[in-house]
Amino acid sequence: AQELCSAVEQDNAALQKEKEETEQRIQEVKNTRELIQENLQQHNPLEDIIQSLQMLPALPERNLVFKGLVTDKEDTNKLMLTPLIRYPLQGGSALITFEKAEVAQRVIEVKEHMVELSNGESLEELDRCQMRVQASPVDVLLPSALEIGLARSSRSILVSGLPSRVIPEEILLDKLELFFSKTKNGGSEVESREFLDDCGQVVLTFVHDGVAEQLIARGQVQVPIGKAKYKLKISPYMRGQVTNIQFQPSRCARTVLLSGIPDVLAEEPMRDALEIHFQKESRGGGEVDTLGYVPAGRRAVAVFSE
Repeated sequence: AQELCSAVEQDNAALQKEKEETEQRIQEVKNTRELIQENLQQHNPLEDIIQSLQMLPALPERNLVFKGLVTDKEDTNKLMLTPLIRYPLQGGSALITFEKAEVAQRVIEVKEHMVELSNGESLEELDRCQMRVQASPVDVLLPSALEIGLARSSRSILVSGLPSRVIPEEILLDKLELFFSKTKNGGSEVESREFLDDCGQVVLTFVHDGVAEQLIARGQVQVPIGKAKYKLKISPYMRGQVTNIQFQPSRCARTVLLSGIPDVLAEEPMRDALEIHFQKESRGGGEVDTLGYVPAGRRAVAVFSE
């Protein structure tokens, strides 16, 4: 009986110890969960992903511009895609953009236009001072679907909120490297630094693991630059790669391609002659917004933005 009681007491003690350990683990999980929720409230990783997309230094050569757009609390974390179309132009052609789409449509429907080059009085002179040009629509390819694969660098941080053009770029990088290489500032030895010129932000990569995560957890640091201190934001550095992209044809509503333009006038007089002709309502034209002309024997690239 004594041996049985002793065994029961040992089992009870083991069960009590296991219960205490279980309760301790449950409390640790609760604490971790509360800490994660607190960090999410102070630091939105999706917002950092969107901001990092603005600084992608090397997108494929499809001339796309990515912009993060935040309108209000209910409409955040949206990725906006703005096409930047490069349209090749051969010599003896022009692109003319009208203020109204219906004017462009009328010009395209006529197809062939006789453009007067001078104000002659006799019929014979008019015949000699006219040229025939063809009008056609401008079709471009716009992205309809896009997939981007993101990879977060474990030893890099993105530093934003920098003073704009207060000091030269190289000096700014030196000051940042000096600050973040000190352990008292939460940093360590810096392996590389890169200034993202298109967004005015800096990528710092550390030699050792774990340094970047500690700085990202802080979110913000005050860094002395020049005679002032700046509160800089520390975010994860994301690298993106386009994994899939699909296009659909789209027609420019207000722009017309003019082709077959002979090399009979200098560049400026020819541009003036085309603009004067297509501004006249009596010939189906209207107010011209932009006109770009490429003389014969040359080539150019027209850029279409939103």
